[in-house]
This record gives sequence, structure tokens and C-alpha cells, in this order.
Amino acid sequence: MVSTDTQTEIEEVLGQVPSWIEALPEASADHSWKIVRDLQLSETELTNREKALVGVGAASAIQCPYCIHFHTEEAKLDGVNETELEEAVGVASNVRYFSTVLHGADVDYDAFVDETAELVEHIEDQQAAMSADD
Repeated sequence: MVSTDTQTEIEEVLGQVPSWIEALPEASADHSWKIVRDLQLSETELTNREKALVGVGAASAIQCPYCIHFHTEEAKLDGVNETELEEAVGVASNVRYFSTVLHGADVDYDAFVDETAELVEHIEDQQAAMSADD
């Protein structure tokens, strides 16, 4: 259970203390709330909308129905529409799919890093050429 001060803060922010917070071990409960508060709910380098989409994608990839539901609702609060939600899930599924392919094929990691650098350089060159044409 969280401390009295943390419980009061959670109630102010969320309107109640969710059961999943009450399920946290006492030794980490206050700290766990602070992670949610400071990373997920506060202003950071990512917008709340971006964080919600990351959450939907990650939740889908790990196949957690609790997280999928929460982050989908969070995303909707930030104006994300159904098409964007589908795209976030699609991107997550691509990452999981290609991760499976890369690991299953035992692709050499160092070679992959080098090849990725070449791809990025090529794309940057293309973008620079397109900018020069404008």
C-alpha cells in the first residue's frame, strides 16, 4: 500500500487509487507511483500522445490485455483515432515479426549494425538531394 501522502496525491490526479497500485508491495509502492507520475503522466521530451501510442504498441507486442486497454483509453484521451491506434499496433507487430526473423535466422549483429548505417547514409543522401531540389 502507498503512503498516506502518495494516496492523497493519486486521488487528486486520478480520482481514486486504482487497485493495481494497491497490489504493489509496500516497499516499492510510492516509488512505482512516482515513475508513473513523472514519466507517463508528466511533461517530458515525448508528448503524452506519443507516449500513449508507444504504450499501445508495447502493450500489443507483449500481449497484455490490461495494458492494451489502459493505453488505448489513454491514447483516446489524447485525441488518437482508430486508424492511428491500428497503425501503432501494426508498427509493433512489424518490430516483433522482424525481431523473430532476425533472431531465427541468427543474423550477425555487427553486420546488421554496419548495414543499417549504410541504409541510413543512403536515405540521408536522398533527403539532402530532395532538399537541394527545392
